[in-house]
Amino acid sequence: MTLKFVKQLYFRLPNIVKLLIAAVLLMTFFGTIIHFLEPAQFPTIFEGTWWALVTAATVGYGDYVPLTTTGRIVAISLILTGGGIIAFYISSISSATIQREQDLLNGKLKFKGNQHLIIIGWNERTRQLIKTVVDKFPEIQIVIIDHTEKEIFYHHFPVHFIHGDAIEDEILKMANINHASKVLITADVHKNERDADNWTILSVLAVRGNNPDIPIVTEILSKSQVENALRAGATTVIRSNDFMSVLFFHELSHKKTSKPFEDIIHLLTQKQFSHTKCPKELMDVNFLEASTIFLKQGHLLLGVIRDNSYKIHPTPGFVLKEGDILLSLIDW
Repeated sequence: MTLKFVKQLYFRLPNIVKLLIAAVLLMTFFGTIIHFLEPAQFPTIFEGTWWALVTAATVGYGDYVPLTTTGRIVAISLILTGGGIIAFYISSISSATIQREQDLLNGKLKFKGNQHLIIIGWNERTRQLIKTVVDKFPEIQIVIIDHTEKEIFYHHFPVHFIHGDAIEDEILKMANINHASKVLITADVHKNERDADNWTILSVLAVRGNNPDIPIVTEILSKSQVENALRAGATTVIRSNDFMSVLFFHELSHKKTSKPFEDIIHLLTQKQFSHTKCPKELMDVNFLEASTIFLKQGHLLLGVIRDNSYKIHPTPGFVLKEGDILLSLIDW
């Protein structure tokens, strides 16, 4: 290992590490000098280094004290030089800690975990979703990617925030997209419907380009863009406008004696929707028989996904086939 290589390695180190190395070398230097000047008072280089560190850090235990004039001159030199570098090192640690907290708040730090959930877009739906996930599955780590918010307080929302646009590869890499378990892309509430869907589809393409296998749940506002989202690589497309239309219709048409829709939604949040591939024993079985079997297992069979088409509550004689996805409702 050449001297040139050592110098290059040293200058590549973080500043705080370089400061630590300089402080250690300086304390060892003064400890060695005081040991040779007063061997009776400082029997070993280690004890001399201990005295140098305690003196430079202004702790001053007083267990080792130079007795000669020469030794005291060395102590003065140590205080004037070593004290400054120790103080600078400690203040650098404090500054680095504060800067890291600030970078975390402002979404500038890379996420290093795995099997996490990435949510793209920060809005009221996202906030409500986070509360539900944290309540039901506190072990799941959540990463938020958003370009509209400048900061998200971790103490208010236990998420790792990354500030930026999800259509950029660098931002997705900061979210550790290659090791995530699932991605949810919500519609941008700051754009009109067409622009929001276009941005969502671009985000799907960017995510799929970085991770070909990750499940992507996507919110699309316009019916005409659903096929484009699927072609871009979305695993599941949610049309929130359809749901809201049904909600509005229900509230406009229900009688006073009927249960408010928001109460029904609250009850549904206590359940979990399950997607299950049709097992072999249920192939060629009609929907009524399959529903009975599911009820015995504590599942309420709602319908089937066949050829990317939803068949909710089909006729009792509807026959299940290989490749069907069974939709059911179970307790959390």
